[in-house]
Amino acid sequence: MSTVLRVNDLHTTFFTSSGEARAVDGVSFEIHAGETVALVGESGCGKSALGASLMRLVPPPGRIVRGTVQLEERDLLTLDVSAMRDLRGRRIALIPQEPSAALSPTMRVGDQVAEVLRVHGERSTRVAAERAVRMLERVGLADPARVARNFPHQLSGGMRQRVLIAMALLLEPALVIADEPTTALDVTVQKQILDLLTALQSETGTAVLFITHDLALVAQHCSRVMVMYAGQIVEEAPTPALFRAPAHPYTRGLLRSMPRLGGEGSRLAAIPGTVPSPTEWPALCRFRERCAEAVARCDVDPPELLAVADGSAARCHLAELSAV
Repeated sequence: MSTVLRVNDLHTTFFTSSGEARAVDGVSFEIHAGETVALVGESGCGKSALGASLMRLVPPPGRIVRGTVQLEERDLLTLDVSAMRDLRGRRIALIPQEPSAALSPTMRVGDQVAEVLRVHGERSTRVAAERAVRMLERVGLADPARVARNFPHQLSGGMRQRVLIAMALLLEPALVIADEPTTALDVTVQKQILDLLTALQSETGTAVLFITHDLALVAQHCSRVMVMYAGQIVEEAPTPALFRAPAHPYTRGLLRSMPRLGGEGSRLAAIPGTVPSPTEWPALCRFRERCAEAVARCDVDPPELLAVADGSAARCHLAELSAV
């Protein structure tokens, strides 16, 4: 299986009046062709900052300070603005979290989809419009020609999300970053959208980085999971292995907090405390103050992300000891 994306020691920092917020702090991972990899964790852990870093769309006062992001054979961090713009949409694409904010309210839907083609060299307005309508049909929109003539406010949330998927997959990129693509949708539409994304992905061979907080969706749609906490990857594993035997206390806490069928009337488990501020990451284990399983070594040595079992890795001394 070919490697589509290889990220090594990526650091993204926001330089604020209150200090340096290290939103992405030494992240490394790979994504292979055709696979769907989930990136999960609480709000404030750096998931969206990582997605923006991969697209080279980190807003000021943020800046990628070091690392490599290799898409296929090119290091995205070495490209000039023009070369990076040429790759966005064509080899790497983003499905943003909120379709209402991502779509222009003043342009018809078909024109916005066709614009992806025109930016990447399609000179014929007619051809671009026809391909846009075909792609809207491909994502399951009934009467795509009518939808193309509509403005975004005339569509439902699920329809707008399908439009964003059409724009992201139109040129069959090597990698799509889906940043919370179903957050604002009801559960029925969520399933429709994710089934659609999976079907289109199988046709094109596109790899997907699925950023979410919804572990139930991860279990159904993703082959591998990366758990992010306080700017770092703290666990990585094939999905069945992670749900069967999570190696990091933080992952176990996330899984315990999921609602269960038949659990009416019982309180959900919660992880005590909150994610620390990115301007004040702890020097040792960043989960230490919230962890009920900490040992003496946690107060001495910072844990490394090390292989444990089943193709899994965890940033935890307990996981390291159990793997020996």
